[in-house]
Amino acid sequence: MRGLLLIRGLGHSGSTILDLALGSHPAVIGLGEAVRLLRRPAPGEERRGPAQLRGELRHERRCTCGEVADSCPVWGPLLEWLPAHDDLPLEAKVLQLVEQVNRLPEATGIEWLVDSFQDDLLLPRRTLAGLEIRLLFLVRDARSWVHSRSRGAGGPLASCRPLARWWRVNRRIEAQLRGAAKPLFVLGYEELALAPEAALARLCDWLDLPFAPSMLTPGEASRSHVLSGNRMRFDPERRARIRYDGAWLASQAWLPRLIPLLPPVAAMQRRLVYGNRLL
Repeated sequence: MRGLLLIRGLGHSGSTILDLALGSHPAVIGLGEAVRLLRRPAPGEERRGPAQLRGELRHERRCTCGEVADSCPVWGPLLEWLPAHDDLPLEAKVLQLVEQVNRLPEATGIEWLVDSFQDDLLLPRRTLAGLEIRLLFLVRDARSWVHSRSRGAGGPLASCRPLARWWRVNRRIEAQLRGAAKPLFVLGYEELALAPEAALARLCDWLDLPFAPSMLTPGEASRSHVLSGNRMRFDPERRARIRYDGAWLASQAWLPRLIPLLPPVAAMQRRLVYGNRLL
C-alpha cells in the first residue's frame, strides 16, 4: 500500500524545499501544493493560478520536472481532466492524481507521495482507499518567521501582528492535526535547515525508508512535480541545497529578541520547533 504524506503548517515555513528534498529520495515523489490545484476554485478565484491552470496557463507554466504543465506526465492529464470533474469530492480527485502517478515509468519504486499545501486541514481528516495517510507539521522559529513577515513594515509595533498570527495559527493547526488521529511527525524548520542530514534521516526512519544522501542536494536530484508552491523552486542556487536564512540574527528589531522571554511562545517553540533535539 502506498502512502500519502501531507505537509501542513503556517505558510513561509519551508514546505517547498522540504517537498523537493523528499522528492530526491528514490521512493518518494513530491507533488507540491497538489490539493490547492485539485480543489474547485471558489467564486472570485477565477484569476488565481489553480483556475487559470485549468485553461491557457497550463500551456505556459512550468513544472519542476522541466516540462510545461500541459506536457507534464503527472499534471498534464490531470489539468485536462479536472474541468469536467470539478464537482467530485476532493478525495476522488486525489485518487485520480494517484492513478496518474501510477502510470509513470518509475511508479513501481514509489512508496510515498507528498502534498505540501500547508493551508489545507480538510484532507488530513479524510481516509483514502488503498492509501495510508501520515501528517507532517512543519514549524518555523517565531523569531525568524516574524522577521520575514514584518520586513519593510514601519512602526515599533510592526512585528506584533505577525507574532500573534504565528501563535494563533500554529496552535490551531496543531490541535487539528492531533485531532485527525493519524501518525504525526513534528519538524522544526530550523532543525531541517541547520541539521538537514539528521532531520531527514529521522524523518525517513519514521516513513520506514532508508536515508538517501541525494535528499541533501534537491536541486540536482529531485524528481518532484511541483506545479504550485514557492517560486524558489526554480531558483538553482536556493534549491541546490538546504540552507538556513539567518537574516533575523542581524536584525535590530526588539520583538524577535523578546520572544524567548514570553513563556507561552517559548514553550511552544521548544515543543514544536526544537522538539526533536537535533540542535
